[in-house]
Amino acid sequence: MKPPAFSNRSHAGRLLAEALMQHAGRPDILVLALPRGGVPVACEIARKLNAPLDVLVVRKLGVPGYAELAMGAIASGGVQVIDHDMMRALGIPRAALEAEAAVQWQELHRRELAYRGHSAAPPVAGKTVILVDDGIATGSTLRAAVQAIRQQHPQQIIIAAPIASRDACADLKPLVDGLLVLETPADFRGVSQGYSDFTQTTDDEVIQALATAAHLAPPPSSHTIRPSLASP
Repeated sequence: MKPPAFSNRSHAGRLLAEALMQHAGRPDILVLALPRGGVPVACEIARKLNAPLDVLVVRKLGVPGYAELAMGAIASGGVQVIDHDMMRALGIPRAALEAEAAVQWQELHRRELAYRGHSAAPPVAGKTVILVDDGIATGSTLRAAVQAIRQQHPQQIIIAAPIASRDACADLKPLVDGLLVLETPADFRGVSQGYSDFTQTTDDEVIQALATAAHLAPPPSSHTIRPSLASP
């Protein structure tokens, strides 16, 4: 069996950052992480690219009795993406979806308050957004995230993740301007298979990472302007 490609999320983030260096120093770049696991990955990317870092809170809507299996997702801004085919195939009633959504909206708002307080989310209009997660299984959370960002009129959206299923990559690629994934195993079993250490990221770690990134981020005037808008 092939050993994991990444020692931990920070290691994965450093490798992704190397593949994104054409975007370093550009004033239009915004790195958005999907918390919690995407934050330590994105932190390394933002640091290497000299770009601001923030979070976009997205919550998976888990199938009753199989929480890891997504029947949809919700995202900041009131976005809700539903996998109607899965619901029909599994016979999931609408009431079960609504109950799960109510729980996850509550958790989404809790996390937004914990991570950002009452500060406004960063402006996205005209930005090239690098949207980062620690891996992609079904892609439902990222589809919700992309929809939430598109509503704010970015210049481009680039998804960056260390590991993903091939099916998810095929589904997501038409939705964005760039898709960077380092590992797409033929025997994909889950995001954790790409990591030696896949310890759950905590709220405190997310808050600390955002505080550190805010302290390190240079003012816009110190960026070096690069003319290229090429996606990876």
